[in-house]
Amino acid sequence: MADFIRVDPTSRVPPYEQIRSIVAIAVANGELPVGYRLPTVRALAGQLSVAVNTVARAYRELEQAGVVETRGRSGTFVAAGGDDQRAEALAAARAYAEVISRVGLDHDEAVEILRAALRG
Repeated sequence: MADFIRVDPTSRVPPYEQIRSIVAIAVANGELPVGYRLPTVRALAGQLSVAVNTVARAYRELEQAGVVETRGRSGTFVAAGGDDQRAEALAAARAYAEVISRVGLDHDEAVEILRAALRG
C-alpha cells in the first residue's frame, strides 16, 4: 500500500497536515509518478489508525493544490498538470514549518530565518 506515509502521533503538526505534506513532497521529488493511484481514504485511514475525515481533508487539500486528482469511483491519482513550481514550493514550506515546530521556534523567528535565507 502506501508504506511511505507515516503519522507521528507525538508531533505538534496535525495528522492531516503530516499526510498532505508527505504526499506533496513525494510528488514534488518525483517519488510518486504521474498517474500513481493513492490508497482509498478508508484504506489509508485504517493503515494509519486515523479518522477517515483526517485522510479526506489531506486528499482534499492536495486536490485543491493540483497535486492529485479524484476520478470519481476510480480513486485518487497523482495529477499530471497543475502548478509544479507552486506545489514544490508549498511542499518545501510545509516541511520547513514542520521542522520549525519540532525544534520549538515561534513563527516570528521562523519568518526571520526564512527572510535571511532569501537574502542569501
